[in-house]
Amino acid sequence: MRGGVSLRYGVLVLLAVMILVPFAGIVLAALHPSGAQLDGLSIPDRWSWETFALAWERGNFTNLMRSSVLIAVFVVPLSVVLATLAGYGLAVLRVWGHRTLSFAFVLGLTLPIEVIVVALYFNLREVGLTDSYVGVILAEAALFMPFGVYWMQTHFSNVPEELVEAARIDGARDLVVLARVLLPISWPAVTTLSVLYFMWSWNQFMLVLVMMQDPDRRTAPSGLGLFVGQYTTDIPLLAAACLIVIAPIVVVYLLFQRSFVSGITQGAIKG
Repeated sequence: MRGGVSLRYGVLVLLAVMILVPFAGIVLAALHPSGAQLDGLSIPDRWSWETFALAWERGNFTNLMRSSVLIAVFVVPLSVVLATLAGYGLAVLRVWGHRTLSFAFVLGLTLPIEVIVVALYFNLREVGLTDSYVGVILAEAALFMPFGVYWMQTHFSNVPEELVEAARIDGARDLVVLARVLLPISWPAVTTLSVLYFMWSWNQFMLVLVMMQDPDRRTAPSGLGLFVGQYTTDIPLLAAACLIVIAPIVVVYLLFQRSFVSGITQGAIKG
């Protein structure tokens, strides 16, 4: 028994080291002066915070970050609301054809963005939504919808039916049941989905690269791709740019860590 526990902890420690050591290497590299030649994991003689300012300026991250925040701020609530309503309709209301619709959403999970991005570009170009924040927001919301609907449907399917029946006996309508009965006990699931949506929206690369032709309106990850091509040999500058791009994700995760872990744990237990 003790051997099994020791083995599990050993595996967890090994995985943590495999994740943290490369991250520490990036942080240490970013603290070197720009243009410094690095050889593996090395501690800088003088910590150079100016590298971050230089990466921010050369990468035009003021505009890129603004675009990323703008897109994520609209994508997350829009996608969460639509996924919650769809999951509620499929799991609780059991609308006509809910089994077929559920299968269609699950099938959508298998559809990679690389397959549809070209066709999506031409479709949005026909209605004037390319090189537009609105087009990217709508495209990302649609892209994220299959997982969100599946997630919320699974959550609502595990809610005791007695709660819904008791609310209906009291005369509550469908939206009232959702807003006052189910949502208050669904915040871990909703928070987890929101954090995942933010991470996916922030990290979206190919969709933005295809839809946005204006470099100043692209997002931070897509701008980072061009930045890497320009400063391939400047490792400290590249490391600083990478940390700038991933910093918002780390901050959001730390802020919602408790609810995020709770939602993941509940989903694992119920599944």
